[in-house]
Amino acid sequence: MNLPPFKLERYFAKYEFNTEYLLCSSDCEAMSVADLLALEEGSAEKFQQTWLGYTESRGHPALRKEIANIYETIRPEDVLVHTGAEEAIYLFMHAVLKKNDHVIVHTPHYQSLSEVANSIGCETCAWQAREENGWALDVTDLKKLIQLNTKAIIINTPHNPTGYLMSRADFEAVNRFAQENNLILFCDEVYRESEYNPEQRLPAGCDMGKHAVSLGVTSKTYGLAGLRIGWIATKNKKIYDNMASLKDYTTICNSAPSEYLAEVALRNRHKLVARNLGIIKSNLEVVDELFTRHSSLFSWVRPSAGSMGFPKLLKGDIENFCDDLVLKAGVLLLPGTMYDDSGNHFRIGLGRKNLPQAVEKLEEYLNKS
Repeated sequence: MNLPPFKLERYFAKYEFNTEYLLCSSDCEAMSVADLLALEEGSAEKFQQTWLGYTESRGHPALRKEIANIYETIRPEDVLVHTGAEEAIYLFMHAVLKKNDHVIVHTPHYQSLSEVANSIGCETCAWQAREENGWALDVTDLKKLIQLNTKAIIINTPHNPTGYLMSRADFEAVNRFAQENNLILFCDEVYRESEYNPEQRLPAGCDMGKHAVSLGVTSKTYGLAGLRIGWIATKNKKIYDNMASLKDYTTICNSAPSEYLAEVALRNRHKLVARNLGIIKSNLEVVDELFTRHSSLFSWVRPSAGSMGFPKLLKGDIENFCDDLVLKAGVLLLPGTMYDDSGNHFRIGLGRKNLPQAVEKLEEYLNKS
């Protein structure tokens, strides 16, 4: 196994903790432990009594129950808790794939959604989302990508980094295609419940049948990245058992304090969603106005869900622009090259409270350039 450097994470390692304005964050505004516990009467006292021994490898039963409540048909025994979403991605790939398998990956994408498979010796191919189509995927393209050795389809909706939300018709078509061709569908749903219009929310993949695995995390929609709690939900017992067995070689079990705090968070997730969507929608207005004022420099497909968008720089090179901006103005944007995008796009984060101040600094920089 040979994994290349994770370009996006290395970029953040360089800038994240020494830059004043992170205008490209993928997660929503975090909160303190005290603020989280204040959402539920008696939770602070129970947190003080949390036992700091080993936890159940599958996740605490109470936490798995709260996660199962997110879905329609999932039971607690269908949920496997991980230390963040990244561990879940890694273990899924190793539990399901073998050398020379073929995997179709929704692109652009978070690097691990293809690189872990590549490191196993799989062949991955891109199911390309196209900006000219509003970042939509074409199901006809998917059908052309299948090979005799295709094992899995990887999709991400709501999408990182574009904020695209797949239509219900396309989602159902992808599920039918996977089932008809005996393929596993891995649904990265870490931005689910952040749809700007809740009526457009898709069913979870895991609720569509045994062919699918859903990925969730506390980091994104709920704004609790520091808990490092992620999970998969699936009715596929073979995949579940294989992942559970492999987890013995990674984290074994999760942090007891984090599991309790995640339980409280998910029991009150609608409050967290309302809070964070309020921040996102307010910030969208600020960014819309920025791009209107500077329409000769930027264009974008406005996102439909999630805490980010993927605008395009119309003049100059995006890497040079981002490097100069962070050095001169202390504002961090993420060049699309971190997603292997060659279209001069960049990721902008919409979930942080200080976005208006960051945009003000960005505009000061633009007016001086």
